[in-house]
Amino acid sequence: MINRTKGQLEGEISEAIIRFEKEYMGRGPLETKTYIVDDLIIVRLKDVLTPAEKKLAESDDPNDGRVIIKRMRHALLEKGRPLLEAVIKDLLKVSVSSLHTDLSTKTGERIIIFSLLDKPVLD
Repeated sequence: MINRTKGQLEGEISEAIIRFEKEYMGRGPLETKTYIVDDLIIVRLKDVLTPAEKKLAESDDPNDGRVIIKRMRHALLEKGRPLLEAVIKDLLKVSVSSLHTDLSTKTGERIIIFSLLDKPVLD
């Protein structure tokens, strides 16, 4: 078994999240960065909105458009949650206890936080 560094694991998690975004959301982020901090994994994705979502967020009634985008993105993430949790468990050998997310419809930035059942063992 090859031991990977914290940085390598963070990179692998970022790559998995990018694949998820492309497959489930229809578009990957411009930039993704992952941080493993104690028993948390924090993933920051930049520029995740599709062109259609950007237009919807800029509509005459932006509050309705923004709410629709957030609800849809949240529902899609919940649908794919078992896949994301399996990736984390496979890479870190620790189960996910909870997942939290938010999306800015103004900046197109998304944050995903995985809370783990235990601290992963890192090199």
